[in-house]
Amino acid sequence: MKIAFDEAFFDSDYSDDNAALPGRMEAALSSIDPGRWSTLVPEPATITQLLRVHDGEYIESIAAKPRLFAVARIAAGAAITAAEAAYAGEPCFACIRPPGHHAYRDRAWGYCVFNNIVLALMELRENHAIESAFVIDIDQHTGDGTRSLLGDWSGATVFNPFAEDAATYLKLIEARLSEIREVSIIAVSAGFDAYKLDVGHKLSRSDFRSIGALVRRASVRASKGRRFAVLEGGYYLPDLGSNVHAFCEGFE
Repeated sequence: MKIAFDEAFFDSDYSDDNAALPGRMEAALSSIDPGRWSTLVPEPATITQLLRVHDGEYIESIAAKPRLFAVARIAAGAAITAAEAAYAGEPCFACIRPPGHHAYRDRAWGYCVFNNIVLALMELRENHAIESAFVIDIDQHTGDGTRSLLGDWSGATVFNPFAEDAATYLKLIEARLSEIREVSIIAVSAGFDAYKLDVGHKLSRSDFRSIGALVRRASVRASKGRRFAVLEGGYYLPDLGSNVHAFCEGFE
C-alpha cells in the first residue's frame, strides 16, 4: 500500500477552520511507518481536471485566495494519484487537506474546497479506465457534495452508513459491501470524526481497522483489488494517527 502526501499539507495557515488545525496532519501521520508504506508525492490538479467537476467561476473564486488554492489543488492531485495507484493495483490512502465531500459543482461547505474523491474518479473515467465506482463515506457527516456530483453517473454508487452504535454500523457496512457483485473501483471517503472521542462518539480504533478490512475484502472479490481512500474529517488529534493507522492496517 502507498500513502499519497505532500508536505504542503503541513501548512495550517491556508484557512482558520477545524480541518486546518495546527498539528492535524502531523497527528494523522504520527503512526504511519514509512518503512512499511512508502509515500507518493502528487502533482497539483490541473485546471482542466478541476473543470471536469467544478464550475469555472467557482474555481476562480478559490484562485482569488492563492494559499488556499495552492493547497486545495495539491489535495485534489493527491486523490488523483491515489486513484491511479489503485487502478494500477496498489491500494493507496491519500492523507490530505482540505477535505472534499461537502464540495458541490459551484460551492462547498464544512471545511471543503474541491471534491477530491470525485475529481479522482472523473480522472479515471475520462481516461476510459473505469466504468463504475462504489464510494463508501465513513465520515460522521453525509457526503452530500459527492452524492450531488455523482448523481448523473448511473455506474456510481455512494453509500453513507448511519447507525447509533458501532456494532450496528459495522453490520450495515458488511451487509452493503457484500451486495457488490462487480465494480471497477472502490473508494473510501475516510473521515475519522465518528470516533468515540470525536464528534460522532461511536467508533473505536479497532472499528476503523475492521472497516478497512471489510473494504479490502470487498475489493478483492468485486473490483480486482482496486481500492483507494481519501482523508475527510477527524479532529480529535491525540488519537487521529492511531485511528488512521488502524484503518490502513485493515485496508492494505
